[in-house]
Amino acid sequence: MAAAVLAGYLMGSLPFAFWFAALQGKAWSGREPLWRLGPVPAGLVLLLDFAKGVFAVALGEFLARDYTGGLAAGVAAAFAHALSPWLGLRRAGSLLAPLGVLFAVDPRLILLAGLPAGVLLLGSRKAHPALLAFALALPLAALLLGGGPAHLLFALALSLALLWPPR
Repeated sequence: MAAAVLAGYLMGSLPFAFWFAALQGKAWSGREPLWRLGPVPAGLVLLLDFAKGVFAVALGEFLARDYTGGLAAGVAAAFAHALSPWLGLRRAGSLLAPLGVLFAVDPRLILLAGLPAGVLLLGSRKAHPALLAFALALPLAALLLGGGPAHLLFALALSLALLWPPR
């Protein structure tokens, strides 16, 4: 299990936007719009951030030889993406790595937790309350889908990774 968590953390810590910006000779703090890199690098960053969440879960399951290893690796990847050691433990920015983790574990979690978040986003046009709604709805979605205690702990930990550190 420890190998799965370490692998998930290392996978999640990869700051693709930072590296693409460095290749272009630009500074990157994670606060700038991703599109500043250009459409092709931005698209690649989006794809790679999502993929690292998916691959962290798959690698965790492989290393632990159990689905709970994938859950643990996914949470570790989300925390590493939120607080990347490559960026001095600053937030990396996008939510695509945690979404990749959710997609790999159970895509229905994205749909169920995304419903209240989407309604709030459409109504208020503010991203932060929608993110909070998503994070709060995620454990409820895990309960509704009947994943058991491991999935509930996974959803609670991933919610914390989405909200910490405060944006």
